[in-house]
Amino acid sequence: MRKKTLVLGASLKPNRYSNYAIQRLVANDIEVVAFGLKKGIVEGIDIDTELLPYKDIETITLYLSPKKQREYYNYIISLKPERVIFNPGTENSELYKILKTYSISFEEACTLVLLSTNQY
Repeated sequence: MRKKTLVLGASLKPNRYSNYAIQRLVANDIEVVAFGLKKGIVEGIDIDTELLPYKDIETITLYLSPKKQREYYNYIISLKPERVIFNPGTENSELYKILKTYSISFEEACTLVLLSTNQY
């Protein structure tokens, strides 16, 4: 398995992109942890509803609007990810500046496209 990915803003609803991202990450043998507002399981992955101090997070893939991201800034930094993926609709220049301060790389991309084109 590759290094761990946190899906931040995970949903139990099968028609949500975050849900599909969990499915595709698992199908690509990528270790996944997930945080969302409702506890449940997607593709065998528990969606946590409390902010856990996950270890060895390589990537955080965001599925939260920029406004909702604000309350997670410190949490994101505390996990020391190697990169943060801003999926369409999550772009946030304020958070980009914070990530740069901590030398955390980031990209505006779609996790699903990166996975389907072997660029993840």
